[in-house]
Amino acid sequence: MDGETNLVRLAAGGDTAAFEQLVAAYEKAVYSLALRMVGNAEDAMDLSQEAFLKAWRGLGAYRSDASFSTWLYRLTSNVCIDFLRRQKRQKVVPLQYEDDEEQRELSLPDPSPGPEAQAMARLERRQVEEALAQLEPEYRQALLLRVMEGRAYGEIAEILGIPEGTVKSRIARAREKMRTALQKNGNKRRQKSSKETK
Repeated sequence: MDGETNLVRLAAGGDTAAFEQLVAAYEKAVYSLALRMVGNAEDAMDLSQEAFLKAWRGLGAYRSDASFSTWLYRLTSNVCIDFLRRQKRQKVVPLQYEDDEEQRELSLPDPSPGPEAQAMARLERRQVEEALAQLEPEYRQALLLRVMEGRAYGEIAEILGIPEGTVKSRIARAREKMRTALQKNGNKRRQKSSKETK
């Protein structure tokens, strides 16, 4: 039995110290996912705490057919979608985020040092943010997991608890909606596929 499996077993039995170790191991990843989903640091912090609370309460029902991290990401995604539905408003999702090792962003052209190019790059970023904000939460969620985290379709399907074909369909529809929204705003640049962004 590996260390994480043992921690999960102990936490499911009510061991708060074991659960605190799991929180410490995953708090940055959970917060990062929540932030990308809702686009607001304060809401993301609250939703991260809500996700961990649900995990604590639901550990008794956790089955090890999926990894603990996959189960936790699914919980976090569902908490964020529920929040977005409750808010009945769309949020802007940040284009950039940092994880432990590197900074990542959606693929945009690198602006040249000139002020005109920088202004154009800011406009394009804002257009992409607005297009992301217009996506339904389910589409945004799948697209972010694929493009921002570089996860495989099968892994996304496992995280979201949906068939792989549904994941591919959501990502394709998200890209099409993004393309349409960007073209309406005059942005004619071709979007890179997630294969190209890896």
